[in-house]
Amino acid sequence: MRAIFVRHGESTGNAGTPCHDLAKLELTEKGRQQARQIADEWTEAPALIVVSPYLRAQQTALPTRDRFSAVPVQQWPIEEFTYLEPSRWNGTARSERLPHIEDYWNTADPIYCDGPGAESFVSLLGRAEITLGRLRSLPDQAGTVVLFSHGQFMQAVRMSVLYPGASNQDKMRSFWLDSGLPAFQNAERFNLELMAKGWAILPAARKTCLSMV
Repeated sequence: MRAIFVRHGESTGNAGTPCHDLAKLELTEKGRQQARQIADEWTEAPALIVVSPYLRAQQTALPTRDRFSAVPVQQWPIEEFTYLEPSRWNGTARSERLPHIEDYWNTADPIYCDGPGAESFVSLLGRAEITLGRLRSLPDQAGTVVLFSHGQFMQAVRMSVLYPGASNQDKMRSFWLDSGLPAFQNAERFNLELMAKGWAILPAARKTCLSMV
């Protein structure tokens, strides 16, 4: 069984527009173009399409869903990692939040939760493990599952596969500033295959309409 994670296309937040609800960020026109190109480039129909509950991932998935209208669709908790309390940062741009972002990652406390609506790093890793478990539980003949998700969630999945024995704090310390793993870009894909010994990361697929914003 193969799992292909796809980061959403460029969102208004990626483009620098202040946000009021992280779950409701929409795609920009560039992001919509990226979503259409993703749909055009599939060489075969997936067996299952999984989407994040967040709007930008759902919009990215829509052209693929339209192309393969007979393929079942499920919503899983593969949304982005929200580690700062949203109510304190509504209407701000990332540049305004950056000192607090850096402080959060430099402190590297995996069980810290910033407040209502925020999530601890341990919780993020737990969601990644639950997702990998749900994929493992699918029938052997499940084929390819395509999951439309978000950059930091995909990074958590990748770290769970690469460093299963690392402590939560070590994972957090290497997750953001010091990690040798590059961040996932808009519309980038990440491929896993379930082997007899566990998950294997496949060679990087061709990156589709990438945006470093």
